[in-house]
Amino acid sequence: MTSGILSVLSTLTYVLVFVLGLILAGLIIVFIIDVTQKQDAVRRNYPVIGRFRHIFSELGEFFRQYFFAMDREEMPFNRAERDWVSRATKGKGNTIAFGSTKNLDSAGTPIFVNCPFPTLDTDAAETTSCEIGPYCEKPFASRSLFNISAMSFGALSVPAVRALSHGAKMAGCWMNTGEGGLSPYHLEGGCDIVFQIGTAKYGVRDEHGKLSDDKLREVAAHEQVRMFEIKLSQGAKPGKGGILPAEKVNDTIAQIRGIPEGEASISPNRHPEINSVEEMLDFIERVRRATGKPVGIKSVVGAYGWLELLCKAIHKRGIESAPDFFTLDGGDGGTGAAPMPLMDNVGLKLKESLPMLSDILHKYGLRDRVKIIASGKRITPAEVAWAICAGADFVNSARGFMFSLGCIQSLKCNKNTCPTGITTHDPRLQRGLDPEDKKVKVANYCKNMVHEVEVIAHSCGVDEPRQLGRKHVRIVQDTGKSIALDELYPRPDILSQYMPSMATTQ
Repeated sequence: MTSGILSVLSTLTYVLVFVLGLILAGLIIVFIIDVTQKQDAVRRNYPVIGRFRHIFSELGEFFRQYFFAMDREEMPFNRAERDWVSRATKGKGNTIAFGSTKNLDSAGTPIFVNCPFPTLDTDAAETTSCEIGPYCEKPFASRSLFNISAMSFGALSVPAVRALSHGAKMAGCWMNTGEGGLSPYHLEGGCDIVFQIGTAKYGVRDEHGKLSDDKLREVAAHEQVRMFEIKLSQGAKPGKGGILPAEKVNDTIAQIRGIPEGEASISPNRHPEINSVEEMLDFIERVRRATGKPVGIKSVVGAYGWLELLCKAIHKRGIESAPDFFTLDGGDGGTGAAPMPLMDNVGLKLKESLPMLSDILHKYGLRDRVKIIASGKRITPAEVAWAICAGADFVNSARGFMFSLGCIQSLKCNKNTCPTGITTHDPRLQRGLDPEDKKVKVANYCKNMVHEVEVIAHSCGVDEPRQLGRKHVRIVQDTGKSIALDELYPRPDILSQYMPSMATTQ
C-alpha cells in the first residue's frame, strides 16, 4: 500500500514538474516576444509584467462600477439610475430612505413644483390618447407615453428583439425597428411597430439600394406597422450613417437588410434624395402615399434655421404636407457604434433642443399638427417628466430598455462580445438571455416608468402626465437658484399669418 502511495506521489510530481516546465517555457517565449517587438514600449521595457497593464485597463471599467464609483458618478449612466431601472424591471418597490443622494445644487437640475393640493388617486385620469397623422388614410392614435426607441435587428440579437417585442405588447407601448429592417422577431410579440427608414433603406430598398415603393407597401401591409420614421440623423453620430461590423452580418441579417453576408454594413451619412426641406417634404409625401400611414422624421438638432424654412415650406404647400411627427434625438450619444468625436461633441443636447423645436413649431402654428417624440438618455421618471414639460408628446428610450434586458453597461455594444447576449450574435452568449423571462421585465420597466411619471404629475396637481407644462418644473442655475422653465423658454406668440392653425398651449 505504501509503495502504491509513493507511486502516485511520484506520478503527481512528474506531472507538476511538467506543467511548471510548460509555464516556464511559455513565460520565456512571451519574454522573448516582448523584448524583441517594437510596437509597445511598456512591454519592451517591462517584458511579461507589462502585459498586465492592458488586462487591468480592460477590467478597470467593471471594477469602477462595482467597487470605486459613487452612486452618482459614473457615465453615461450611474449606479443610482441603473438601480432604479433594475428595481422597476423586477416590479419591486422603488422607495428609498434617508434622503436623496442626488446633488440638487448642480446647474441644470430639474426641480418639479409640487402643488399644495395634489391630485387624489381617486381623481387621477388615464393618460390621454394622442392622434398622429390626421391626414393619413390610417392615422395612429396612441395612449403610450413611453416607448422603445430605435435599435436595429443586427445591432440587437434575436432573443433581445423577441423579448422587446413581447414585452412591448404586454406594456401597450410601441417598438421602433431601427434602420435594420423589419424582422419576424419584431412581429412575433404582436406589438405596435414604428418602421424606421435609414439612409441605406434597409428592408425597403430595390436591387440598386434605392427606395422601393413596392417594398414600402409590403411593409405597410403588416397591420402592426403603425408609422414610418425617416432617419436623418441619430444622437450617437449626427452626420454619419449606421455602422454594423462584418462579424455581425450573418445570413439572416443579410437577407432582412438586402445586403451581402459577412460584409460590414455602412449606411450613407444622409439620404442622397434629400438635399433641401422641399425634397424632404417630397420624400415624406412619397412614403405616406405608398403606405397610407403616418410618416415622420428623426433628427438631432444642431443648426436650426432649417426648421423655420421647413415650417414656411409646409404652409406654402398646405398643413397636410407636414411630417406627422418629429423624433428629436439628443446629441450626447446613444446605443449606436460611432466615432468618439461625433459621440462627444456634435449636436445639441435635448435640454436645449427640445424647448427650441417645440417653440418653433408653436411659432408657426404647427405644434398640434406635428407631434414631438423625445429621445436620448431618458431612462428615469424625472427625465421623462421633464421632456413632457418641455414640449414632448411621447418619450422613447433605447438604453433604458437595454437595462431592462439585463445590460450591465460593459460598453461592448459595437463588438460581438456582449456578455449579456443583448448585442451579440454569438449563440453561446445569446443563451444567457431568456426572452420569456426578459419580456416580463421589459413590460414591468415600461409600466413602472409610466406609473412614476404619473406620481410626479399628481404631485404637481394635474390629473395625468400630458397635462404637465413648463410652469411645473424649475431649472437650477449656476447661482444655485432655480428658474421656472417657462421663464427660461417663454412660449413665443404665433405669427399672425399662421393664427388660423391650431396650436397647443403646452
